[in-house]
Amino acid sequence: MFDTNTRSTSWKNRKLLFLIFIPVLLLAAAAVVQFLWNTILTDVAHAGVIGYWQALGLLVLCRILFGGFGNHGHKPHFGHSSALKEKWIGMNDEEKQKFRQEWKSRCAHRNP
Repeated sequence: MFDTNTRSTSWKNRKLLFLIFIPVLLLAAAAVVQFLWNTILTDVAHAGVIGYWQALGLLVLCRILFGGFGNHGHKPHFGHSSALKEKWIGMNDEEKQKFRQEWKSRCAHRNP
């Protein structure tokens, strides 16, 4: 029914396309950074004009400083965790009421 040779060829084509697409995307992003830097920051912040390789370096530096290198199996952020939801489900009505009161007192300064 399915030809395994066709399936493996399709997978190889996808990997090849992926290996080509990522560097092209990175190089295009560097061109966008260079264009935006040279058109906006030179006038607004009186910054110097940068070249293509400087823009690529800036893009990589920003990724290191602000973007990190992905999650790599670490726990999700607290807001995205289901631990609080599980704890809430396990509470009885009295504990839920006490929890609500505690958070109201903590957030009272925000809504006077």
